[in-house]
This record gives sequence, C-alpha cells and structure tokens, in this order.
Amino acid sequence: MESNHDNQGAKKVGWEREAIEKLAFAAVTEQRRARRWGIFFKLLLFVYLLAVLAVAMYPKLQKDFGMAGGTGGHTAVIDVVGVIAEDKAANADSIIEGLREAVKDKGTQGIILNINSPGGSPVQSDYVYNEIRQIKKEHPDLPVISVVSDICASGGYYIAAAADKIYVNQASIIGSIGVVMNGFGFVDTLEKLGVERRLLTAGAHKAMLDPFSPANEGETQHMQRLLDQVHTQFIDAVRAGRGDRLKVNDELFSGLVWTGREGVDLGLADAFGNVKFVAKNVIGTEKLVNFTPQERLLDRIAGKLGTSFGQSLGALSEKWLLR
Repeated sequence: MESNHDNQGAKKVGWEREAIEKLAFAAVTEQRRARRWGIFFKLLLFVYLLAVLAVAMYPKLQKDFGMAGGTGGHTAVIDVVGVIAEDKAANADSIIEGLREAVKDKGTQGIILNINSPGGSPVQSDYVYNEIRQIKKEHPDLPVISVVSDICASGGYYIAAAADKIYVNQASIIGSIGVVMNGFGFVDTLEKLGVERRLLTAGAHKAMLDPFSPANEGETQHMQRLLDQVHTQFIDAVRAGRGDRLKVNDELFSGLVWTGREGVDLGLADAFGNVKFVAKNVIGTEKLVNFTPQERLLDRIAGKLGTSFGQSLGALSEKWLLR
C-alpha cells in the first residue's frame, strides 16, 4: 500500500514539475517573441522617422547640393499655393524668404512663381508684389516668371502682375481685379426671437457694420471709399506690371475672371506653358530647385507634441473639474 502511495506521489510531483517547466519555457519563449517584435517595431519606427527627416530635408538638400539633376545652373521655383494670408502657407514672409534665397543662390538662372491661388489679403499680396519689383530693379538680368495652373485670381493675380511674364493654361482661371467685403444683416432676427440686444460703445462708429443694427448710410459710404482706394491701388499695380500689354475695357478691372485663353487675348497673360516648359524654353535650364520655405521637422514635431500635451492636460483638467 505504501509503495503504491509513494508511486502516486512521485507521479504527482513529476507531473507538477513538468507543468512548471512547460510554463517556464512558454514564458521564456513569449519573452523572446515579444523582444523580437519590440526590436522590429523600433526598427520600423526608426526607418519611418528617417524617411520623414529625408522628406523634410529634401528641399534644403536640393538647394545646397543641386540634387535636381544635371549640371550648371537651375531654375528656382517658389510656390504660391492656396489662400494668401498671414496665417496660411502662402504668406508674404514665407514667399519673400524664398525669393531672397533664390536670388542669393549663385546657380539661379531665373525664378518661377508657381501660382495656384484664389487670392486673399491685399496687404500680403502687396508685400510680395513690391519685393518682386525690387528684385527686378536690383537684378534686371534675372527673369522672374509667373506660371499659373488652375487659378490666379484677386491677390494671386496681384502678385503675378509683378513678374516679367505670365504663363497660363488655356483652361486656367485668371483675373478678378477687385476688392470685396461681405457680411450679414440680422436686424429683425433678435426681435422675432424675443431677445433684447444691449450694445455699449465708446466712439460713435465703434460698432460700425454691426450685423444686428440697421445699416448706416454714412458708415457704408466710408467703407466703400476704403474699398475703392484699395481697388485703385490694385489697378495701379496691374497697370505698372503689365503696361501696354493690357487691352483695357470697361470690364477688365470689374472683378470678372477669364479663362487663360481669354486672359492672353486681354493682355492679362502672355502665353501658354507650365513650369517645366517655362524653365526649359524661357529661362533656359530644365533643372528645377524649389526654394519655397519648408516648416522645419523639429518645429513640426514640437508643435504636434505641444498640441497633444495641451489636449491631454485639458482632458485631465476637465475630468478633475467634473468630479
């Protein structure tokens, strides 16, 4: 009986040891697998960051080492894409920085403004216009060409008009030489809703163009006078840039837009062609180097980290306040 009992005890101990060993081996195997996957994902992250860094640095490498291919000089390209405003990618500081870097580069044979913009701030546009005119004055032998893709309207055309020539596609939209200010009027809305508006001002016209107050004829005339002044400034800039090429009629400065083909007929543009065509056939070098300032990678990462930290902190504060 004792022998049978001992055998059963030994079998039980052996089974437990075997189970423990299997669990230990399984844990070790799982750790190794996790370590391998960890190394794999770290390598993958490293490759991803390296690729992002390469993309961020590519424009600078182009400028510093001439990576656009070929030998000799190059055609500098500055993008004017999107709405022109101080807080947008197409802002005066950025465009002017690109222009100055292009001029400073000894290999630059000519500058192309690659424009695809519906317009924007007249102030930002005027800054760029004046910078181009100054470059043309200081470097008369350096061609500056505007090339339009889809649209070059309002502030976009303001900038384009400063160039030596403007090239378009036949289907491009060009023009809109005008100034606009818009808003809404809700004079009777609050009354219908049973809401009493209480407006306090210091200054007779401080609430000018208030959407909940009736239109004031004097204030409306004042704002129209300001718009007319800016419009005249726009027209003068276009006349100075385009000169005798313009075929002026009653509608040219009315704010209307035209196709690229009509624009050529009206003198708003000179000919048809894209960036590559102009670089090769007008400036004389096919090699393109983009001088559009790019947001630095570290600034971009820092901005995203700052945003994420702020959102996380806000979420924690909200949770704490709701307790």
